[in-house]
Amino acid sequence: MKHARLESTIAVLAFAVSSAALAQAPAAATPDWSATANLSIGSEYLFRGISQTAGKPTVQGGFDVAHSGGFYAGTWASNASWLEDFGAYNRSSMEWDFYAGYRKNFGASDWFYDAGTIYYYYPGSKNPGVASADTWELYGALGWKWTSVKLSYSLQDYFGLRPDGQKTDGTWYVDGSIAWPVGDTGFTLLAHLGYLDVRHDPGGDLSLSYADWRAGASWTVQSGVFKGLEIGAYYSGNNAESIPYTDLNGYDTAKDRGVVYVKKTF
Repeated sequence: MKHARLESTIAVLAFAVSSAALAQAPAAATPDWSATANLSIGSEYLFRGISQTAGKPTVQGGFDVAHSGGFYAGTWASNASWLEDFGAYNRSSMEWDFYAGYRKNFGASDWFYDAGTIYYYYPGSKNPGVASADTWELYGALGWKWTSVKLSYSLQDYFGLRPDGQKTDGTWYVDGSIAWPVGDTGFTLLAHLGYLDVRHDPGGDLSLSYADWRAGASWTVQSGVFKGLEIGAYYSGNNAESIPYTDLNGYDTAKDRGVVYVKKTF
């Protein structure tokens, strides 16, 4: 009987010691690197208020990696028809972007800064005498929680534009954006205001510079099979001149319009 009690006591002590050891074990470390992917379908692809698909639907997707120290990099692609629609390329149906940057909060505050670079690549075949639409930009942004102001600066001709044969490197675009979450409802209010200043802009009816705006809302499914699915809609407008932004088919890519989309991030 004494042996049985001794064994029982030893077992209890062993369990207590192992439980204490488990309780004191450090929690699993947060990984330094993280990766996400996204896929979306929309009624149209607008870039800085200008249609890239001439009113047709779009399929888009991307992949990102980020380090806990603030560094990030990624790639993103979409169908795009504007180079063919304007007669610049005889075969081109895709935009493929590559970007990298550094984003960090100021101390423990909700204020942050973001600086990086992005390269817009358009695979395809150019028509004779047409400049490449590939464009390299630098950008910098300052923000607080769900709002930010960003400046983008082109290091090359702005998407192949050369009004009167003059280069357009040095073109810049500044914009402010808001994505305000409405409590825990899953709804987010969206707003955007931007201005494009094209270097060597010819002015008048052929002016390429303009201001654009956007307002809308999105809703993210909170539970169930479709949890995390984002459904959104917005209306976009600008004051761009229609002549330089009307393609060979007579479609005004700068006209005001509404857009709806669904998006999933994995």
